[in-house]
Amino acid sequence: MKLGIIGGSGLYDLPGLEITGRVIVPTPFGLPSDAITAGTLGNTNLLFLPRHGSGHRLNPSELPYRANIYALKKLGVTHLLSVNAVGSLQEQLPPLTLVIPDQIIDRTVGRERTFFEKGVVAHVGIADPFCAGFSAALASAADSAGHPVICGGTYVCIEGPQFSTKAESSLYRSWGASIIGMTAMPEARLAREAEICYASLSMVTDFDVWHEEEEPVTVEVVQERLHKNSEAARAIIRSLAEATLPDPACGCGSALAGAIITDPAMVTTEQRHRLDAIAGRYLNGSPA
Repeated sequence: MKLGIIGGSGLYDLPGLEITGRVIVPTPFGLPSDAITAGTLGNTNLLFLPRHGSGHRLNPSELPYRANIYALKKLGVTHLLSVNAVGSLQEQLPPLTLVIPDQIIDRTVGRERTFFEKGVVAHVGIADPFCAGFSAALASAADSAGHPVICGGTYVCIEGPQFSTKAESSLYRSWGASIIGMTAMPEARLAREAEICYASLSMVTDFDVWHEEEEPVTVEVVQERLHKNSEAARAIIRSLAEATLPDPACGCGSALAGAIITDPAMVTTEQRHRLDAIAGRYLNGSPA
């Protein structure tokens, strides 16, 4: 088993990672956000990818989500931890809180959200978008590292890159959502299609714009609190790496079983090549 980390805002490196190499992985969906750093941390083989690229060059809508997930899958990642900066939609989740969400509402509008297109169709179940077993292991690692987390809650993913209006923020609160961010979708969808166990460590930096006693969120406020949150995230990742990754008996590792409905005999050689790292073991019929 191999652990992948997608570092979000404020997490561009992992101190203590014994680096064995850096690789740029071409994919049929373009290049990932940046070179992927391979190494060992604790007892774990680990791959690290800065989501926004070195120097934070890519906004949430520009991210090559498919290339990122494809490249990590191609390199053997079985468990993928997404580190996300988020705003809070609930009074009981103040800034600097760490949340491991278990549900998500996708409000993005302009992102490629599937690997299956151009003549190959699959319908993958995503009722529970975050892997329960991996999320539990993450919570245990946080406890061991001395950084308490809130387990459960709904993450609203918006398109961005602008923050919400007050009306939007109030709407999401009325839905009972817990946190709001811009990057967990379509990552969660694509990770499920790639049969990777996926979990999020969501770092609260602000109260979005709904809170009457707080100033609306700004980049300056976010960056200040990200620094504090990122130290906790690094400690939790180290704790997770020093433990044993849970055996993927959760169903994530077989999410595509029965999901591809296109007749394998109709799949062309080009299509098989395009989907090889994601679904090669299922597309085993004679190519058209």
